[in-house]
Amino acid sequence: MSPLVANDSRGEGASSPAVKRWILGEPLHTEQLDGQLLPKRRALPIFASDALSSVAYAPQELLMILLTGGLAFLAFSPAVAAAVVVLLIVVVVSYRQLIKAYPSGGGDYEVASKNLGEPAAVVVASALLVDYVLTVAVSIASGVDNIISAIPELNPWRIEFAVGFVVLIMAVNLRGVRESSKAFAIPTYVFIASVTVMIVVGLARVALGDPPIASSAEFAVQAEDLSQAAVILLVLRAFSSGCSALTGVEAVSNGVPAFRQPKVKNAQATLTLMGGIAILLFAGLTALALFAGVHYAENPCNLIGFDCTTPQPSLMAQVASATFGMGSIPFFIIQAATACVLLLAANTAFNGFPLLGAVLARDGYAPKSLNTRGDRLVFSNGMIALGLAAIVILVIYQASLTSLIQLYIIGVFVSFSLGQIGMIRHWRRAIRTGASGADLRAARIGLAINGAGAALTVFVLVIVTITKFTHGAWIVFLLIPILATLMIGVNRYYRDVEHEIEIDDTTHFGSQGDVAIVLVGRLQKPVVKAIDYALAAKHDKTMAVHVSVDPESTDHLQAEWQEHRMPVPLVIVDSPYRTFAHPVREFIQAYRKKNGSAVITVYLPQYIVGHWWESFLHNRRASRIAHDLMLVHGVTITLVPWLLDSTEIVYGRRSRPLPGGDRSGLPPETTSSRMPRRSLEE
Repeated sequence: MSPLVANDSRGEGASSPAVKRWILGEPLHTEQLDGQLLPKRRALPIFASDALSSVAYAPQELLMILLTGGLAFLAFSPAVAAAVVVLLIVVVVSYRQLIKAYPSGGGDYEVASKNLGEPAAVVVASALLVDYVLTVAVSIASGVDNIISAIPELNPWRIEFAVGFVVLIMAVNLRGVRESSKAFAIPTYVFIASVTVMIVVGLARVALGDPPIASSAEFAVQAEDLSQAAVILLVLRAFSSGCSALTGVEAVSNGVPAFRQPKVKNAQATLTLMGGIAILLFAGLTALALFAGVHYAENPCNLIGFDCTTPQPSLMAQVASATFGMGSIPFFIIQAATACVLLLAANTAFNGFPLLGAVLARDGYAPKSLNTRGDRLVFSNGMIALGLAAIVILVIYQASLTSLIQLYIIGVFVSFSLGQIGMIRHWRRAIRTGASGADLRAARIGLAINGAGAALTVFVLVIVTITKFTHGAWIVFLLIPILATLMIGVNRYYRDVEHEIEIDDTTHFGSQGDVAIVLVGRLQKPVVKAIDYALAAKHDKTMAVHVSVDPESTDHLQAEWQEHRMPVPLVIVDSPYRTFAHPVREFIQAYRKKNGSAVITVYLPQYIVGHWWESFLHNRRASRIAHDLMLVHGVTITLVPWLLDSTEIVYGRRSRPLPGGDRSGLPPETTSSRMPRRSLEE
């Protein structure tokens, strides 16, 4: 227990345990918080990695769904991809308005809270929290997929790799925002550069009459027999899968406080740059995949001629292989960069989830611990909660991207829709309240932009719900209201507690008397120290209480008490059932009933150990008694620590001198164990 206690209360210059320092680094002072803020070049890989990485699997998911109906359905690909691009543009422009209006970092949650009320706010928050967890799971699963595409022999260890990457990314983020931005910047920019080069080279080959040919182009597809209604539904489902390219757009609005000044302009610039890059990569990859004849089936066995016992190469792997050649250096660079950025996409969630959790905790909708900064000035509790939740999801779904993608983007489009509707009410209120001149013009422009954003996002939400509900998305629709209900319950709890402890006119001070009780097991140095402290506090009355469970031990204690001439009376309390807290509680209640409403201070000696394993060798009786006595009216607890020799290793000191030696001015070796009798009236 002692290392934890020491860390919670360490002063300036004190150090954390060596293992923790090695993993997380040295603790940062609160004044260093401004130094952790991000410039745009570092903010881009932090907040945009999710959105940028989506282009690695969004085109794949789009083509995969269309191929369910056969090769002829690939003709719908350009139109579906164009619809996704238009939606992405509208959403980016809409969130620029949101960042300007609500720069505090609450994002869609704050917009919904201030414009739509509590129910909408908690639904948005729940949807975002669920989506952040799924972002980590989907990104990690997709990254592992790309690694396995390059090295198929690793497939049996898919889950182990996924869990290991979650732990690694969590550990890096726990080191702080600046540390994670440095670690993740290079892979993100390498991904952008390498994929851009691949698209340019591939499209140049198409223009020159030498288009790249994917390895799966030779495979025919066993199509399903679809009705006219099923065809429409299939196209809509492909569109909803392609909309996964929009995930992560909201992260910048939640992370505005992490930017350097001017925060709003830097956040807007980062969002615009992210959107532009995502559009170019998504459109380029989709076009190149169509030119190369990539065939990626939802069920690999539907590819006629393909050995479906082996994993399908990802769309990115097929395009890279067709463009540069299988086994070439550019091929492995692109695969490595793609795998890295997909894994790092989880980093967006590790920044967004803790920030949103902190806002929710501040508003009383989440545990207060989520609003506590750790040693490295990040909301570490939120990061740990996110990592554990993502690991559970990955294990349950066996790190399967195809299964996880069905749960994805539901939450983000719920937040998109409610956030945009909230912005409409925001601008309408601004217009009604008499905005004039430039402000009125800005409000009308904002209303038009967010109105278009609301219409499109609600439309997409309906499509996504219809097309994904029966494929597993119903779980998300179940989790969101459960989380929302829990948030409202937490808020009600905090509100009730606040009301309960609020001072009012009926509060009065009526305690009379001041009594100290020192609990004694055996007459040892920790007990003597506790008695010394109790006497130094000059209570009206001081006594020692011993709970007797063994008559022989009690007799021995009484004899020692007399021999050492202890300066306080010893009271023996019988315990026929060998309990300790209950007899003490009854004694205190009886004393207060007989002598009035005195304040009872109970002094409890407690060992402090230096090694974690020593905790198992002590019965922790003091802690249990303290917990029980806290329920007794009129009682305060004072724990008197006695540092064992082993604590010198951890704390650099131990309780070696006898109590009172320092105050008496005597050297430790001359302090007598026989304490002079002091009057109880002192």
